[in-house]
Amino acid sequence: MRMMIRPIILYGIGLAAAAFLLEWLNYKHLVHRWSTEFYVICIAVICVALGIWVGNRLTARPREPFARNDAAIAALGLSTRECEVLEMLAAGHANKAIARRLDISPNTVKTHVARVYEKLAVASRTQAVQKARALDILP
Repeated sequence: MRMMIRPIILYGIGLAAAAFLLEWLNYKHLVHRWSTEFYVICIAVICVALGIWVGNRLTARPREPFARNDAAIAALGLSTRECEVLEMLAAGHANKAIARRLDISPNTVKTHVARVYEKLAVASRTQAVQKARALDILP
């Protein structure tokens, strides 16, 4: 919401400046001199320029390629298997699905999940995924 306020205010200032400019140029006098097509073209150019500017401001920038933070993984003491389980948690897989994919028992998955929670100091899957993303462990 906060990001949207600034472009709206700038857009309003731009419209006010355009209205002031038209009044300052004595619009009624210029109407007789120049054709309607001139005004239509001017308004079209202003709208296109404004659209390009707003589109550029609101378009998301491309992200840099993901680089896993191996230092954070080592500092937390996460094993390779725990990282695999964490990736599958982030993908939204249930414990049974994780067990099938990793070819381990569901109880082992529960143990890995509990250790991941403990090492990340969280209490839920959502918190674990959020913290892992904040630490650049997950993309």
